[in-house]
Amino acid sequence: MSCCGNPPRRRTHTGLSPASTLPALRGRAFCFWIGLASLMAWPFPAVSAPAPIRTDFADDAILARLPDAVPRATQVPSNAGAMADEVQTLIDQARGTGDPRFLGYAERRLQQWPDEAMTDRLRVLRATLAQSLHRFDEARQDLTTVIDQSTDRRQRLQARLTLANLETVQGRYDPARTHCQRLSMAYPGLIAASCLAQVDARSGDARAAYERLADRLLASGNRESVGHLWAQGTLGDIAAQLGLASAERHWQAVLAGNPEDLYVRTQLADWYLRDQQLESVLALTRGYEQVDALAVLRAIAMHEAGHPGKEALADRLRERFEEAQWRGALLHKRDFARFQLAIEAQPDIALRYAMANWQTQREPLDTALAIRAALAAGDRAALSTLQRWLTTTNQSDARYPEVP
Repeated sequence: MSCCGNPPRRRTHTGLSPASTLPALRGRAFCFWIGLASLMAWPFPAVSAPAPIRTDFADDAILARLPDAVPRATQVPSNAGAMADEVQTLIDQARGTGDPRFLGYAERRLQQWPDEAMTDRLRVLRATLAQSLHRFDEARQDLTTVIDQSTDRRQRLQARLTLANLETVQGRYDPARTHCQRLSMAYPGLIAASCLAQVDARSGDARAAYERLADRLLASGNRESVGHLWAQGTLGDIAAQLGLASAERHWQAVLAGNPEDLYVRTQLADWYLRDQQLESVLALTRGYEQVDALAVLRAIAMHEAGHPGKEALADRLRERFEEAQWRGALLHKRDFARFQLAIEAQPDIALRYAMANWQTQREPLDTALAIRAALAAGDRAALSTLQRWLTTTNQSDARYPEVP
């Protein structure tokens, strides 16, 4: 399963440490261990000049709302373990609330720690943070250092898992497969099997990948394990790629065990929206309006259903996106692009942000949105770019619009 958006909290089990101590990433591939992906999951290559900074605000205008739990300024922790615990807590708050400002607090803390005193755990956390903020090369460098140099088996495994996820999110399937294969040798089981199944499905072998993982899951027995739920989420992703109705069953199984998995909640809400099950979208997104991806899906469902609250939510999202642009911190470009396409009817703007997002994040929802925006804008060059990549990777997905 593969960013960010998505806060898994699982039971402790033998081997790697429990999910609550592991860093967050956007994407489904490894969401049950390292979560979010939707904080995504994160600056992209510039495609246009930033919007001008506004200064013409009334004296009583609210420019931004701070999170409810802004961390107090404290002294730098005296040891690396305490620093790692603090950074981990901030990352957990980011993925649990969908608020990327906690990532900023975590980054500020890490900047106070000397590089020569970095531990393997801190490097993995710093890589997680860099990936969440879209600094993928920095993340890759830290993770590679841990894999190559660490004597701590747990941190090497975590780094390998995180790097496999990063490569999958970016659509770099050959290196992702290598990391999954090495993980399967060092830590065999449903985690590694899910890792490989996701990569195989994204690169032309979806049907066989689904069947292999489903058979492996059936034979595994322990329905309460992290690996079992992880495999269920991966099967949901592959089933959606194949257009199978079983996607809903797999995702519902995950949410039954972890209602706060924002990634799976987003995937299922998107699935319902595509099937025009608007009431199901509204039920699934109720109470999650603070999470950009879910708020945008809710706004689209309200818009299409003619819901009386549609304008109020759309206005709140406009204010939120304007605030993020004013701060120069529009991390969730996919959500903004989708809002522009579906609510604002601005396909050119939607395409600009969708393609900027797609340059570094190539999850199926990223690709599907880029194709839809390119079709709506009538941009043949963008369509050709997307089609070439799909051909090169041998990727197909039932959710992708047909390109004439």
